[in-house]
Amino acid sequence: MYSVTVSQCLVAQHYLTVPDPGPEGELHSHHFTVAATIRNAELNEHGYVHDIDDVRRAMDAVCGFYADRTLNDCPGFEDRNPSVERFARLFGDRLLEHLEPDGVSELRIEIEEDDVASVAHERTC
Repeated sequence: MYSVTVSQCLVAQHYLTVPDPGPEGELHSHHFTVAATIRNAELNEHGYVHDIDDVRRAMDAVCGFYADRTLNDCPGFEDRNPSVERFARLFGDRLLEHLEPDGVSELRIEIEEDDVASVAHERTC
């Protein structure tokens, strides 16, 4: 299995909607570092898992969509707690919309929040 990972940073806001969220229930910002790892058993005709420039453009598009926004107001978060776990899944959904599907058999999205914790979502495609 081959893999390529591309990382990018963004700042977005959210407020948690769980019972008794404490200060996290107020609107606040986080610095997120998102790493997308694409895996495939075979290389394409150019010897790539996926062209890194294409992955970077896809990451730019998805990070641009979420940057400086309130996650609670974004599609997929309606009436749901905007956890980083949910963010990782939704980020992956959007990223796959921007990539050629032939070169992706597995996708892992890892999001680090404020250099404190990270979560990941993995899937087969």
